[in-house]
Amino acid sequence: MSKILLIEDDKEIGELLSEHLSGYGMSVVCAAKPSDAFEALKNDNFDLVVLDLMLPEMNGFEVCKKIKSEYGLPIIISSARGNTSDKVLGLDLGADDYLTKGYEPIELVKRIEAVLRRYKREEKESEAEFTVDERAMTIKFRGEPLALTNSEYELMRLFLNSKGKALNRDDIANAIEFLNWDSTSRNVDVLVSKLRNKLGDDPKNPKYIKSVWGIGYKFIGQ
Repeated sequence: MSKILLIEDDKEIGELLSEHLSGYGMSVVCAAKPSDAFEALKNDNFDLVVLDLMLPEMNGFEVCKKIKSEYGLPIIISSARGNTSDKVLGLDLGADDYLTKGYEPIELVKRIEAVLRRYKREEKESEAEFTVDERAMTIKFRGEPLALTNSEYELMRLFLNSKGKALNRDDIANAIEFLNWDSTSRNVDVLVSKLRNKLGDDPKNPKYIKSVWGIGYKFIGQ
């Protein structure tokens, strides 16, 4: 059963969508405010977030950015704001889909199912390509061992364990034992560049490591 976090401050819409999603075998938790949503995210595991943009306390775009940065969950924006600039901004901030309100609830169901299928497919493809031996500190890529330094090994393991989650440079520097604590952002960028080269990953059209503007990097593992 898929668990969905619905962030919607309109009680009537929230109840309607919750009832409809539940009818399709989804477990739904409703949050009327961003603070309630982040509390729920701390205490439970969700498969996907349905996010309204017009919220109290916090701009919906900021909520989208924060969820992507800290939890890496797929997000579908559900909003009355239907202009192109809002759609483009939402997708640029990491939303996986954008629905303008006035849609039939069944469309949201199908969009959720499509996004979740894509995420599951990407996870399976990524798992098939990479094999980690933590005892030997080695990683195989398509069956062949990668020639990695200790720092590169730890970075690759960090990415594999944080699929879909945007990591800032401080997250990376703090998580890598063999990277000096006084490392600058440039040191992290160099390490990512070296790892990309060993994976044959083009930063302009990445298959594995995507640059996230204003944040850092995300392992997409497509």
